[in-house]
Amino acid sequence: MKLAKEAVRYWCEDILKGQYQGQGVTVAILDTGIILHPDFGSRIIGFKDMVNQKKEIYDDSGHGTHVAGILGGSGKMSDGIYAGIAPKVQFVIVKVLDKAGNGNVSMVLNGIEWILEQAETQRIQIVNISVGTHPGLEQEAEQKLLKGVEMLWDAGMTVVVSAGNYGPRKGSVAVPGSSRKVITVGAVDLLGGQAKGKRKKWDYSGRGPTEDCVIKPDLAAPGIEITSCSADYINKWRLPYTVKSGTSMATPIVSGAVACLLSKYPDMTNVEVKLRLRESCIPYEQENYGWGILDMERLMTGKYSVD
Repeated sequence: MKLAKEAVRYWCEDILKGQYQGQGVTVAILDTGIILHPDFGSRIIGFKDMVNQKKEIYDDSGHGTHVAGILGGSGKMSDGIYAGIAPKVQFVIVKVLDKAGNGNVSMVLNGIEWILEQAETQRIQIVNISVGTHPGLEQEAEQKLLKGVEMLWDAGMTVVVSAGNYGPRKGSVAVPGSSRKVITVGAVDLLGGQAKGKRKKWDYSGRGPTEDCVIKPDLAAPGIEITSCSADYINKWRLPYTVKSGTSMATPIVSGAVACLLSKYPDMTNVEVKLRLRESCIPYEQENYGWGILDMERLMTGKYSVD
């Protein structure tokens, strides 16, 4: 997460000391799976495959491994340079997308149902869903998916969902990020033309408002050119890290921040987490970015005044 740490004040003093790094917190991730990357150690405590019904832990896409690394990789293979936001968190992984990153609503709903069954025994507090539907999904399917993620929220879990990459037009936030209850995350490109090679600024993050006039995303985080764990590392001579961009990468940054927060305040409810995020964000100049950009220091300390 080197880029994120440079772009925003993510790592306050308590986190750098190792005091609140997600220890004691379990996060469920619905995605393409995960590999047994050295950066995860023995912290993968549950795995369920809704796509191929395999028992062994795997990721035939790489997307889920990258997301998990952003959220909670230890950075072991990079001497800590590419550590995730909450490097001591535990993972429960649910594979709901295939090797091409595609899936259907029924697979996601099956994954949600399994998480609800496991929530108490695995003590799941956060659910990361870097998954969004394509535009034009049937309304009935949309409503089923929205109901599913809101069941997770109503069960007491903090649900963090990506806004999708179909922006920047208004009303482009992806389902289930359009849910009024869950925490929806957009991606910002804070380096843009200042990055190496003077590349074009990335600006495809899904925007609200929703059809119900709800402002979405709720907040934004860096999600462009993020270095994290590579699923190809299981193949000989492959590098342990790779770079990806999108709201899928911004979402686990927020989930990791919530994991750090719950390490410090383990009894905090999901509603209290959402309010804390709202109060601690830094306003952003672009339209339709909700509360603003995540600021880890303000989130963890509760000091919201701007110097």
